[in-house]
Amino acid sequence: MSETTVPAVYFEKPGPKNTARTLEIAKRRAEELGIGAVLVASTRGVTGVQAAQLFQGYDVVVVTHSTGFPGPNVQELTEENRAAIQAAGAQILTCQHAFGGVNRAVRKQLGTYLTDEIIAHTLRTFGEGMKVCFEIALMAADAGLVQVGEPCIAIAGTGRGADTAVVLVPAHAQQFFDLHVMEVLAKPHLGSFEGSRQ
Repeated sequence: MSETTVPAVYFEKPGPKNTARTLEIAKRRAEELGIGAVLVASTRGVTGVQAAQLFQGYDVVVVTHSTGFPGPNVQELTEENRAAIQAAGAQILTCQHAFGGVNRAVRKQLGTYLTDEIIAHTLRTFGEGMKVCFEIALMAADAGLVQVGEPCIAIAGTGRGADTAVVLVPAHAQQFFDLHVMEVLAKPHLGSFEGSRQ
């Protein structure tokens, strides 16, 4: 039986200080595998600009927060960063969050969680960035900006920046269980080994 050994980087702490290294790891693996599609989550656009510039020549999709999050009519992506992302040849996707939307409204109004937010909370056990990688892959597939069934790189983070990168096969939201993570390239190391051998 054949096997593949792929290095995975585990950052000591999550957060934006890992952005440059996460993008570097993702680019190296994209080159090794010949993957041309790259998804990156970006709120204000700083990470989106960095990714768009680093991955020039790739099919880069920068996925933003939906308009209206965190408040009515608010779009957090700055116009300056939008222009820089587009100038680098990347596309920008702004739409309803795959694990949010109407179900979040039900939770806020009625105080009960529905399936999408349960899935989101479950994925967060692997880290916030992992949940976001799944989410942006569903969103990009539903928008027709990434090919379902073909591997791509997904990059996301914890709060700001990037600290998680995976190779995954995207799927449409209505075929959620067809989404598969092929490789974990980088993520924060969550928890502690201290006392685990007592």
